[in-house]
Amino acid sequence: MTPTDADLFDDIRRREQTDGGFNDFGLEPQPVDRMLLARGPLRDEHNGVMLVEHIADGAVIGSVGWRRVRYGPNRESDAWMIGIELEPGARGRGYGSEAQRLAADYLFETTNLNRVEASTDVENVAEQRSLAKAGFTREGVNRGAQFRGGAYHDLVMYARLRWDPR
Repeated sequence: MTPTDADLFDDIRRREQTDGGFNDFGLEPQPVDRMLLARGPLRDEHNGVMLVEHIADGAVIGSVGWRRVRYGPNRESDAWMIGIELEPGARGRGYGSEAQRLAADYLFETTNLNRVEASTDVENVAEQRSLAKAGFTREGVNRGAQFRGGAYHDLVMYARLRWDPR
């Protein structure tokens, strides 16, 4: 993402977080920190975000973000949690699967963490299919893990490990 992409990224996040769907947490989306973006890409050792771009015409169709999560007191127990937001017109065409597969590949190639994971609402069957196509394995359900839209929701957890086949 470049500074010229900031307004577009803010618009995508604003629409996605207020559409009443799976990313509607009732929070006002915070705009991209333009000063931070001017210093370089929005990624570091704790989190990051990249735009999803349609290669044929260069149109931005969404974003993939990640953040570090921890399963033990040592850094070797860290993993990456990814999430995706796609424009409604880009959904159901395989772009999400490809973007999530490429994001996991990038994280394995550029870091030493062993695990990339993603979770989605149990009712978000399209995202579950997308994660499976991207090489992620369904691991189970985290009951009542996410508060959204005035209620707690169950999430399905998916993961790819460094040694999983691509």
